[in-house]
Amino acid sequence: MMRWIVLLLLFSSVGCKEQNGIAPLSSDAVILCFGDSLTYGTGAEPGKSYPDELARLINRPVVNAGVPGETSGEALARLPGELDRTQPKLLILCSGANDILRRMDLKQTAANLREMVKLAQGRGIGVVLVGVPHWGLGLVPTHFYRTVAEECNVPLDNKVFAKVLAASELKADPVHPNAAGYRKVAVAVADLLARHGGVSR
Repeated sequence: MMRWIVLLLLFSSVGCKEQNGIAPLSSDAVILCFGDSLTYGTGAEPGKSYPDELARLINRPVVNAGVPGETSGEALARLPGELDRTQPKLLILCSGANDILRRMDLKQTAANLREMVKLAQGRGIGVVLVGVPHWGLGLVPTHFYRTVAEECNVPLDNKVFAKVLAASELKADPVHPNAAGYRKVAVAVADLLARHGGVSR
């Protein structure tokens, strides 16, 4: 009896799966960029979002599944359908900016991100996290992204959006990059994928 109780406790405590680097992505491997307006490309002309730029940099199919104004809770509800539709090999997750701007409970935001990572990992999909900064007196990385990345053992870029949005020449408005800014984001994400084995540069 005690053995079964221990097994049940072990299964109930399963969280994110360990992911050592990123599995090499074949030339036809679909990459899903999932998030809000920062993924959609608000602030730049069509074809200049960071997913568009990333596709050109790494020469692989990249799906832009950004929805402007979306919160992390709404993203969590939407993600299963997008995974079904696109069947990606890699999820690049950038969500939470609207939670921060609307002063929502960021513990819940972190929990939503964790669930999204687990959803993808449970289907054998690799995950990369891209963090967004806290807007205030300055732009500083938001720490819960690192916490989630460490718990789930997934690669993280938690600096590029803070750097881009701190440079007036790289942004279209206070919270969105312009085309040059999104290009910088794409380069940083491509470099992250290369460092973790997903693509060669």
